[in-house]
Amino acid sequence: MDLYEYQARQLLEEQDIPTPSAIFAQNSHEVAEAADTIGYPCVIKAQVKIGHRGQAGGVKIAHNRDEAIVESESILPMTIHGHKVSGVLVAEAKNILHEYYVSISVDRTSRDFDVLATANGGTEVEEIAKEHPESVKRLHIDALGDFDLAAATEMARSIGFYHADVDQAAQILLKMWRVFKDNDATLVEINPLAKIGDPDDESTKQLSALDAKISLDDNAAFRHGGWERFVDSVVPDPFEQRAREHGLHYVHLHGEVGVIGNGAGLVMSSLDAVSGAGEEQGNNVKPANFLDIGGGASAAVMAESLQIVLSDPQVESVFINVYGGITSCVEVANGILEAVAKLGGSKPIVVRFDGNAAAEGLHILASANKPNIHVSETMEDAAAKAAQLAGEAIQSKEVL
Repeated sequence: MDLYEYQARQLLEEQDIPTPSAIFAQNSHEVAEAADTIGYPCVIKAQVKIGHRGQAGGVKIAHNRDEAIVESESILPMTIHGHKVSGVLVAEAKNILHEYYVSISVDRTSRDFDVLATANGGTEVEEIAKEHPESVKRLHIDALGDFDLAAATEMARSIGFYHADVDQAAQILLKMWRVFKDNDATLVEINPLAKIGDPDDESTKQLSALDAKISLDDNAAFRHGGWERFVDSVVPDPFEQRAREHGLHYVHLHGEVGVIGNGAGLVMSSLDAVSGAGEEQGNNVKPANFLDIGGGASAAVMAESLQIVLSDPQVESVFINVYGGITSCVEVANGILEAVAKLGGSKPIVVRFDGNAAAEGLHILASANKPNIHVSETMEDAAAKAAQLAGEAIQSKEVL
């Protein structure tokens, strides 16, 4: 179960993790009252279970009551990357001095836990790993192990928290661990964990969780009666439900080209590339879905992802776009072949690899000699090929 930001904040606040003052609102009247309570300037943030809402116009600054009303009225009717906005979070605006990224997650490959942290916050961790791989620090915790103050302090020091912030950062990491364990979470992410305050006044400086993402293990729901407050009243899409059960971030978009990638930013770019190729070719094919396999995905995760995408009868081709940062392209390649073996491989798959073990992954695919698996060097070429193949499949059905 993925939580909205305002719900994730509730769990952080229960552990006394510092967050800006914020109020959830579902109409412009509630927004106006919330903004007056919070004070100005304030941030109006769309509540959707998908990333990159800011780029879609889902995050705005309001400097007075009228602006808060106008901005909220533009955000509330929006659908962002296939997700209907459920409301907005009116949050206190903060002066950001530096942004960090911290997360705790389940490692599906090793079946233990991962603590990830970097001083390059504010963007997706896969994008950070691509641009600054040396900056991402990773700590494995055995499934039966624990994360203590010494480990938290060492992690805080290793990513470059200022000396004065190390103790607070370590305490926040420990509290994140409690959120993770106490709630049977599969992901607790703060991005950014920001250093805020007046640059000229040391007494005002502190760390604060400006945004959070939390996913809970649906299989543990029976242990948490309180989860009823997090249940979305909207009837789930069956493909989205299946993906959620496997810990995958999937949005059904009802097009013809399935899209799978790692990192929300890369998947978003892939969607745009497919839409652009469809327009340019004149066949008007569209992306069928958004599916982010996340960082460090195993062959099993890739195989399940491909099976979910190909179970959609509207899908005529699949575009797989992976940058190997934390994720190994070898694992992805093996997962592709595993899924093709199970499904029979009737629909074409276009693959573009870059980064960690890209050459090895492509070699695995080439050695398999599967005629329905195509390889492209660039995202644009791969998107164009996937759009072309989907268009040809649609055209052949129309002829029949």
